[in-house]
Amino acid sequence: MKTTVVVRLGLVMAAAALLAACGGRPEAPPEREVSLSGPVVEQRWNLLLVGTDERLSLPEPAWFRIDENGRVSGSDGCNQLMGRANLGENQRIEFSQLATTRRACPQGEDAARVKGMLETAYRYLIDHDRLVFFGPDQRVLGGWRKAN
Repeated sequence: MKTTVVVRLGLVMAAAALLAACGGRPEAPPEREVSLSGPVVEQRWNLLLVGTDERLSLPEPAWFRIDENGRVSGSDGCNQLMGRANLGENQRIEFSQLATTRRACPQGEDAARVKGMLETAYRYLIDHDRLVFFGPDQRVLGGWRKAN
């Protein structure tokens, strides 16, 4: 009798595990392909200023690029940077899912400011070879220069 109870308990636990596996979260929908175009897309932008006048001294140049599928690649001046971008009407821009590698960097705080600028960007303005980001409060976050 004891063996029968153990076997039944084992079967109940196996059935519960199977049901739990079947009733798990639904799979995330596949990433929607977007097609971006405009003067910001398919262009490398090098960091020029943070705010209106602060130049950062980083181990390597900070830069980013948005491809036509909305993928962002670049560097925060220390680490590789990747994520997504979306462009909207009235020069609206939104960076999301930004991530960086985690290399030790003596100017880590400045590199984090570069990533923070992208995460906070709300609108942009292009003037000749310059790209300026503004926050939601219309404050200038920083400027970038088109790479040759």
